[in-house]
Amino acid sequence: MPEPERKSKITASRKLMLKSLMLAKAKECWEQEHEEKEAEKARYLAERIPTLQTRGLSLSALQDLCRELHAKVEVVDEERYDIEAKCNHNTREIKDLKLKVLDLRGKFKRPPLRRVRVSADAMLRALLGSKHKVSMDLRANLKSVKKEDTEKERPVEVGDWRKNVEAMSGMEGRKKMFDAAKSPTTQ
Repeated sequence: MPEPERKSKITASRKLMLKSLMLAKAKECWEQEHEEKEAEKARYLAERIPTLQTRGLSLSALQDLCRELHAKVEVVDEERYDIEAKCNHNTREIKDLKLKVLDLRGKFKRPPLRRVRVSADAMLRALLGSKHKVSMDLRANLKSVKKEDTEKERPVEVGDWRKNVEAMSGMEGRKKMFDAAKSPTTQ
């Protein structure tokens, strides 16, 4: 029994109004949070960094103040570098762990496969279903080829090869070849 479609109890205009009110409240909360963060930052900086009183200091006192500030900057810079190196290391480690998780999720145990002998007809029947009408008896479709014995057609004459070379050398040999080529056409 299909369920009848339930109609929404809230009209579209009311939904839109509620949505706009929620967005306005979210924007207001975000701005307030942003202001709180700025105030916290200013308070922290005022606490950590006192205001400098450079009025009325001699040259040596100013140089000492600069040396102190440089030392503090070096310490803070070293801390920043260490924290940045830790962050990079953690980021790399997270990336590697994510890759490992993906690799483990992608791998599965393959079941051992058995060999099954299936004829071509059975395979086509399984793939095509009732559409299969052509028989796939491949051996019946093969053409038979008769092997011709080339050795029986050409009898091999075994003789002394030196006589043949001597007979063909010179003008007499060329005349014999010319006569041999001429004689079958005249008959």
